[in-house]
Amino acid sequence: MVLRILSGPDSGKVHPLKQGTYVVGKSPTSDIVLDDKAVSRQHLRLEVHDEHVVATDLDSHNGSFCDQLRFTSLELRPGTLITLGTTELKLMPEDTRERAVTLSSRERFGALVGNSRKMREAFTLLERLAPGGADVLIQGETGTGKDLCAEAIHQNSPRKQGPFVIVDLAGVPPTLIESELFGHVKGAFTSAQGDRAGAFERAQGGTVFLDEVGELPLELQPRLLRVLERRQVKRVGANDYHTVNMRVVAASHVNLEQAVQQGKFRRDLFHRLAVLRVSLPPLRERPEDIPLLIDHMLQQMDRPPSALSVQTRALLAQYPWPGNVRELRNVVEQVVNLGEEALPDLESSADAAGLKMAELDLPFKEAKEQLINGFERDYLRNLLERCEGNISRAAREADIDRVYLKKLLRKHDLDAGRE
Repeated sequence: MVLRILSGPDSGKVHPLKQGTYVVGKSPTSDIVLDDKAVSRQHLRLEVHDEHVVATDLDSHNGSFCDQLRFTSLELRPGTLITLGTTELKLMPEDTRERAVTLSSRERFGALVGNSRKMREAFTLLERLAPGGADVLIQGETGTGKDLCAEAIHQNSPRKQGPFVIVDLAGVPPTLIESELFGHVKGAFTSAQGDRAGAFERAQGGTVFLDEVGELPLELQPRLLRVLERRQVKRVGANDYHTVNMRVVAASHVNLEQAVQQGKFRRDLFHRLAVLRVSLPPLRERPEDIPLLIDHMLQQMDRPPSALSVQTRALLAQYPWPGNVRELRNVVEQVVNLGEEALPDLESSADAAGLKMAELDLPFKEAKEQLINGFERDYLRNLLERCEGNISRAAREADIDRVYLKKLLRKHDLDAGRE
């Protein structure tokens, strides 16, 4: 692990931490010297172990803080942010990017499939982080397989025998999110007829998957930060905290760094979640994976590779797939179930996948471009009309990333509507 200084006079410095004991302070004899007038000469002691660090305040003048709370002794895990004087320090794993020289040789990690360079880079990182205990943030557009990635991390970890608890924060009503995450006691609110354990308690010994963590209301974000920092939860209506032993894997299609800048997501929570980050590339950036994905999908359907013709495979490989792997799967299922000979007549189902046949006497490239442009324009017009010009709603209904939707609207000179 390393101790990275994020702010203060020594901002930017990184101190490697091997197992052992370190003294942090202003004194030149300290193991980690901070040139901060608000820091005591011997301010903090760090005892470094395999996967955590114990921080003990050495009766400093201005104190040591974590999550704006002063502490005497505290167990730090990768991602923990502490403040000494005007200096912010973050405990982090050593930079995996510097070590990721050899690409993974595998074509699968759990249910994730791909042999492109981008996917093998992701597999290399997953192979390293899954066996550890640190929390993980998965980023990627809608349909790229973030849920499959989270489950694969769980299945390749020492916690695989424990529960895998999923919380879709975008699908839980805002009034119920607090109870879903932290649980409640009987009588905490009108419909609380009995005690109920929240997701973190139910995942004891296993993993909690927080899907679309960017949807977590601001007022609940400090409570999630406490869970991540101290592994403690308090049920709604309860007086006492309970210690939990689980790993957190979070996912978001939203750019959380931008959300922080916009004031929609807490900076300290983002830094805590983003200690280990995995980015899943969109399908349009790894078209070489499409043949492998098609064969994998056909195998799951108990169909041979010959179930799709060379011509259909070529068409599927050229489409930009705004809905990513999820959209590809839907189309393959449609084609297999309805038969390729029916493709020219699939006005409703094939249009949604960009498969409506264009002028067949044109060269392939021109026919393909005509097909895609016509489909995109017609689909977007219908989508905007159905969603009354609301971009966020349209992106959800189309199951595509909002940024990509806006790009398509600009491409076809369509009114961008409203947020």
